[in-house]
Amino acid sequence: MHVGYGHDPFWMHSLLVLHIACGFGSFLLAPIALATAKGGKQHRRWGMVYLWCMGGVAVTALPMALYRPVLFLALVAIFSFYLAFSGYRITKLKSLASGGSAKPIDWIAAVFTFAASACLAIFGAVRPAWVQNMGIVAIVFGIIGMRAAAVEIRKFVVKPTEKMFWWYTHLGNFIGSYIAAWTAFGVTTLAPRFGGGFLWWLWPTIVGVPAIVLTIGYYKRKFKPRSAVAA
Repeated sequence: MHVGYGHDPFWMHSLLVLHIACGFGSFLLAPIALATAKGGKQHRRWGMVYLWCMGGVAVTALPMALYRPVLFLALVAIFSFYLAFSGYRITKLKSLASGGSAKPIDWIAAVFTFAASACLAIFGAVRPAWVQNMGIVAIVFGIIGMRAAAVEIRKFVVKPTEKMFWWYTHLGNFIGSYIAAWTAFGVTTLAPRFGGGFLWWLWPTIVGVPAIVLTIGYYKRKFKPRSAVAA
């Protein structure tokens, strides 16, 4: 899917430059945040910078996508940022396991993301022209976005029982947002060189989702009480 900017106004070019800068920043910073000691000062610092970069990607993508208009990219930008946002917010919601409640911002973000992702999936299935004929990709991404939002909403309603629930969400959602960054990199940088096709949109998900499952599984075994392991 090609989106040209040659004859667009100055503000569009400015947003594009900022969008690329934020995307490149998030692409580089995620490995730094993941490599630093979890919970340490450097981890929090680089994690916040990564979050702001992902926010910059979404904030710039939305007006550009709506101006073109490219509804597909606008809806993808919403759930991509939500993964990073919810991955950060869950660190402030550790009290859910002890009866705490989510804040209005958490509810608003989750419900809005679920609705946007549902539109993405539905349009991909019944009105693919509305999402730039990215039918299969729109359905896959829409389902991913709905699931991500629904999982968080469930935590708000049915309180988690695992003490480290927040860590699994934090890790999984941040890696998920990094998958979105890799997707953008593949589509904009690699696909033009090696040929297009919808697989450029999906390969980071195909590789990344098993990586999330394996990583969370590792930490669940690591955090399991020693008595349970011995049994």
